[in-house]
Amino acid sequence: MDQVGPLNTFVQAADARSFTAAGHQLGISSSAVGKAITRLEERLGARLFHRSTRTITLTPEGAMFLERCRRILGEIEAAEMELAQTYGAPRGKLRVSLPIINALMVPGLNAFMQAYPEVQLDLDFGDQLVDVIDGGFDAVIGAGGVTDSRLMSRIVGEFRLKLVASPDYLARRGVPQIPEDLMAHACLLHKFATSRKLERWPLRRDGEDLDITPPPAVVANTIEPLLLMALQGLGIACLPDVLIREQLKDGTLETVLEDYVAHVGVMRVLWPSSRYLSPKLRVFVDFMAENLFPEA
Repeated sequence: MDQVGPLNTFVQAADARSFTAAGHQLGISSSAVGKAITRLEERLGARLFHRSTRTITLTPEGAMFLERCRRILGEIEAAEMELAQTYGAPRGKLRVSLPIINALMVPGLNAFMQAYPEVQLDLDFGDQLVDVIDGGFDAVIGAGGVTDSRLMSRIVGEFRLKLVASPDYLARRGVPQIPEDLMAHACLLHKFATSRKLERWPLRRDGEDLDITPPPAVVANTIEPLLLMALQGLGIACLPDVLIREQLKDGTLETVLEDYVAHVGVMRVLWPSSRYLSPKLRVFVDFMAENLFPEA
């Protein structure tokens, strides 16, 4: 087993493409990672990485060795997972990144905690795009597609964006009849935390996207403040339907321009690829898929 540790360090460094990032995942310093790799290279008599001041890249020998190491570590993981699934209940810390949509996320998380009290959730709320592996997360919940081949994913629900405002606001300012009417309204806009770009409102007419940028009364990098402002009658907001179901039911918010809004998005849970899931991660993925969007 003394030889397995350096192999795992090598794989982590190869996946992260950084000794520093690998050290963060392993809980050791970047210099300790570098020394472990150097000792492994000396033992093998082969250079595994090309190193520069900024990056590391695999040598041909390193790429070949990486595939063999993955198989070795995969077999060890498989043996451990088989034992854990046979004799162990879901338990331990689970580090999860998820968006700041408390009204949607918190009820599902509360239900999970009640169902699996021995799993300790370490929750990282934020609207910035995170790297699942380099960030050291067990799972990430978010909207959008999957571009990293090192990840597995499962869709946990669909949502649609809607333009909404309070009845009081619409009584004071009027109900927009066509998208161009938005130019005379107070619009509550969302900007992406990572790119700092404004989120486009999904306005369409006759099957074509409309190039209309509503005038911003407020810009925020999370959507829950926009919901609260819309409820207070401060303007029109573009919000996911899963966040505003109750408000639409009780009439505290009303939709506008429904004939001109076309959008369907998906929410996914992502996790690092592996042939076997730990019990705690398996039950989390299954539970979120079944309970995060309970009305879907």
